Amino acid sequence: MTQPTPADLDADALVAGPRSEVSLARRSPFAIGFFITLGALTAGGLVFGLYRISSVVLLVMLALYLALGLNPLVERLSSGGLRRGVSVLLVALAVLCVLGLAVWAVLPVATEQINRLLLNAPALLQELRANPQIADLDTRYDIINRVSTFLTSGELLSTLFGGLWGAGQAVIGLVLSGIVTIVLTVYLLASLPSFKEAIYDLAPASRRPRVRYLANEMFGRIGGYVTGLFIVIICSTTVAYVFLNIVGLAQYALALAVVVALCAIIPLIGSTLSMVIVSTVAFTFSPTQGFITLAFLLTYQQIDNYFIQPRVFQRSVSVPGPLVILAALAGGVLYGLLGALLAIPSMAAAMLLYREVLIPALNRR
Repeated sequence: MTQPTPADLDADALVAGPRSEVSLARRSPFAIGFFITLGALTAGGLVFGLYRISSVVLLVMLALYLALGLNPLVERLSSGGLRRGVSVLLVALAVLCVLGLAVWAVLPVATEQINRLLLNAPALLQELRANPQIADLDTRYDIINRVSTFLTSGELLSTLFGGLWGAGQAVIGLVLSGIVTIVLTVYLLASLPSFKEAIYDLAPASRRPRVRYLANEMFGRIGGYVTGLFIVIICSTTVAYVFLNIVGLAQYALALAVVVALCAIIPLIGSTLSMVIVSTVAFTFSPTQGFITLAFLLTYQQIDNYFIQPRVFQRSVSVPGPLVILAALAGGVLYGLLGALLAIPSMAAAMLLYREVLIPALNRR
């Protein structure tokens, strides 16, 4: 069905210029179908391309978040009179030195302790049979023998990495990803002011001050989350190391502290996972040490959840608890551990836009 024929133009219309109304009958259905198909193919190609490079996008986002977390240090040095390039260089060297010293000091000892723990695990597991309850469960389900066989037969490596070749690929991929992330972080940290200005220029001139404010708030929340996460990890690792030395697990204290640090990075379940691992090791020494370790870690988990983290994140991340859980679960399902890590600060940025943009726009209607 065609559109009605437009009426004759009056004098005002002639002065304003001719109208450009076109009847649908003059449009070729082939042309319409061609442009619709071309648009759908272009959109599908963009989505497929983004899916194929999703790992690269995640690394870029991780580098950006790390740069935002380190930016306050750079800004503080720059405010003291140093050029930004020099400040970035000093911060990057300081971070690399800290990481290098940590690896040099921790990795050999932690590796030795982990190897010793794996070698002694079967004997330690056999000692669990002295506990009547555990011995009864082992008699029914043969748990201890199965775990001992799993640890000593090489199935652990195959299960985790798909064998020696898979472990090598995982190590190489991890190293390459780490190098790319470090390079991108330094580059983004050095060019962060121009990066921000490029984002501001995308907005119309009349709305640029508002966009500048929102973008700075988003960057501040993301950087605050990254900085706060480092503080939480340092606190949990230090407390675990000191406690394990006190409770009588000094020979495995450093290795287990590394496990606690790695688990602290995992949202939601990290603290519970580290508590299970450390308590299991403590139970292999004696039930008393195991129950003391379990009680202490459970108590510290509550302190961390209700005292340390709320005070660390209260000024930087304002996200309701259910949304934190949903964001971490969705990010973990889609992109694994890295997705779960990036989901929470991304949700904080989305919540800022919700409060500052969407709600005021709805209230004006």
